[in-house]
Amino acid sequence: MNNTPTAAPAQCPFRGTRVGGALGSKPQTDDWWPNRLQVELLHTQSSQANPLRDFNYQEAFEKIDFEQLKSDIKALLTDSKDWWPADYGNYGPQMVRMAWHAAGTYRIADGRGGAGQGMQRFAPLNSWWDNGNTDKSRRLLWPIKQQYGAALSWADLMALTGNCALEIMGFKTFGFGGGRIDAWEADRSTYWGSEFWNGQSLEESGERGKQHAGHPDQMVTREIRWVGKPDEEHYDLENPLAASHQALIYVDPEGPNGEGDPAASARDIRETFARMGMNDEETVALIAGGHAFGKSHGMVEPDKIGPAPEAAPLQAMGLGWQNPKGTGFAQYTMTNGIEGSWTPDPTQWDNSYLENLFKYDWEKTESPAGSIQWQPSSPDAPKTPDAHQPNVEHSLMMMTSDLALKVDPAYHEICQRFVGDFDDFSDAFARAWYKLMHRDMGPKARYLGPEVAKEDLPWQDPIPALDHDVVGDADIDALKHKILESGLSVSALVSAAWASASTYRDTDKRGGANGARVGLDPQKDWEMNRPQELGEVLSALEQIQSDFNGAQSGSKKISMADLIVLGGCAAVEKAAQDAGVSVSVPFTPGRMDTTQEMTDVESFNWLKPVSDGFRNYHNDAIGFKVKPERIFLDRAHLLTLTAPEWTALVGGLRALDQNWDHSKHGVFTDRPGVLTNDFFRVLTSMDYEWKPADDRERLFEICDRKSGETKFTATSCDLIFGSNAELRQVAEVYGADDGHERMVKDFVAAWDKVMMLDRFDVHA
Repeated sequence: MNNTPTAAPAQCPFRGTRVGGALGSKPQTDDWWPNRLQVELLHTQSSQANPLRDFNYQEAFEKIDFEQLKSDIKALLTDSKDWWPADYGNYGPQMVRMAWHAAGTYRIADGRGGAGQGMQRFAPLNSWWDNGNTDKSRRLLWPIKQQYGAALSWADLMALTGNCALEIMGFKTFGFGGGRIDAWEADRSTYWGSEFWNGQSLEESGERGKQHAGHPDQMVTREIRWVGKPDEEHYDLENPLAASHQALIYVDPEGPNGEGDPAASARDIRETFARMGMNDEETVALIAGGHAFGKSHGMVEPDKIGPAPEAAPLQAMGLGWQNPKGTGFAQYTMTNGIEGSWTPDPTQWDNSYLENLFKYDWEKTESPAGSIQWQPSSPDAPKTPDAHQPNVEHSLMMMTSDLALKVDPAYHEICQRFVGDFDDFSDAFARAWYKLMHRDMGPKARYLGPEVAKEDLPWQDPIPALDHDVVGDADIDALKHKILESGLSVSALVSAAWASASTYRDTDKRGGANGARVGLDPQKDWEMNRPQELGEVLSALEQIQSDFNGAQSGSKKISMADLIVLGGCAAVEKAAQDAGVSVSVPFTPGRMDTTQEMTDVESFNWLKPVSDGFRNYHNDAIGFKVKPERIFLDRAHLLTLTAPEWTALVGGLRALDQNWDHSKHGVFTDRPGVLTNDFFRVLTSMDYEWKPADDRERLFEICDRKSGETKFTATSCDLIFGSNAELRQVAEVYGADDGHERMVKDFVAAWDKVMMLDRFDVHA
């Protein structure tokens, strides 16, 4: 046999790649199987992507000379670079926009978005047309990031630069807290709404639209985010979204559908800002405060602008929106299509934005790019200087979204107050900006640095500082004994603890067991928390707490927050022992109880689940189009669970009889309240047939194959652990003959994880 290599035609090393096509450009798994539950989303943001996975950011940040850092940033802000010249010789307004857009993606419905991880660096945010040219802002900041390295995250740098920018323009900020830790890969779990790319026109998708910079060959949707029609009673923004249109941070500056209607714009503004956790006063303060600075850019038609960063050629080195007109920057800059400045002095904090908005009538006009904008109808109105050309002036500019503040009665009233009291306006903007920059950071205890505001603010979900000695091991054992002797069932104790802790969401670090808000409005009355049973549990625990604390001679105490969790831990231990597995459930004391006065009821109602597969709860009245099992995956993601943790918890909670309404869906056992692996044994058994019990395939009957008798019932949130290929592999581990003890230990570890998610006093 001749083993001498012979010449062969060159072949593509990526087998299956078609000639002329890009790798991955053809249909992939998700295209073929669009209903597949993407369990792998639980494992994004892996430490393997993080080059700083062993780095202590808190220690490094606190060693920074903070005043020197701010001085370095401020020096950079007035050092204009030829490759991207500063408007008015000051990068301040540009950096305010960058910081605002980094933080402004936050939404209160699920806590996603915000500045906390520096997600503006990644797709899709880095290529939204509303983020046009923020890539230049971050590139201008690279010398600062390079100098401070790992000790200063991009997320903190962008937010702090926004503060420094305001300060060099004469504004006194409310404070700054560091502690934002960068992500190292794009966010693949957040649903930003349907987006039409790759040349699909809105005519094809059935939506209305217009062209925008960065996507010149496509139409970008105007109306996709809204459900219903404006003249209908139930016209609302799609849940859980906050921005009104695709690729926007807030609202279209030209008004809904680009029609230049200020009243309709006010409607959009109120809804989107409320979805971001802002009330009317904060909304007015942010718009009026932000538009006191800088200018908007619209000198070139959007179809002339090059692709966004994610579609830019390699030689662009991560920069997008290349402009072919003139120099491509300075007076030729193109961003959102609207051209001009709101004030006569765009780099100075003053009240001229509101003063001029109300002093003059405004007439509709168009920018050079063809976008709707407004200018004063009076020739006596002040002018604004050109940002780059000396001795050139222009008319003031307002957007349709600015005129909304004038025509909306509630906004109008707030504006008039601010016009008459500049100090009041300045304080309102300072507080609203602080909230905007920090809303997704969670408790104030997580903030770092010397400029953290001392005042506790309602949106920070304040909890009193620990003011007593915590219980020791002997006390914990004695309290467990008292709890189990109280007559409370295992199911009731587990339910109270789970209801308390499982409100946590890692996106904005809200919720959790610390504070014992499960005993306060609104959480105590949420139907999925079994209110009557919860009241009985809390009443019994309060008596145990009173007896214990009253018997202590020193400062040792047990809080209700700790006692609720301890009750769940004691119940899980008993349930495991009753199943033949001896296990110790970890318990870490140190939680404190908050008060009703320190709880923003309206804000906390956003934490109420519309669907919760852990307790087989689904509110059909909400009208979600998303399947319950997909929302279930999302809730697991909010709790930072891995697929095995998620699976073990569900199997254990079903065995412990945790359905919100005491139904028996998924309770595949004749020993409810005992921590068996029966859920997995039934789920993986071929002794049964699984038959839909309704047309929507939400409920199922589990029938004996031989007799046809219905043995159990289940929901789609139960069956997904046997149906989904990835989850079934885990379920089979726990359903095997040697899987029970492993399942119990994994359940206990996952239980402790959920109980401790909000213990920022214990872990970073």
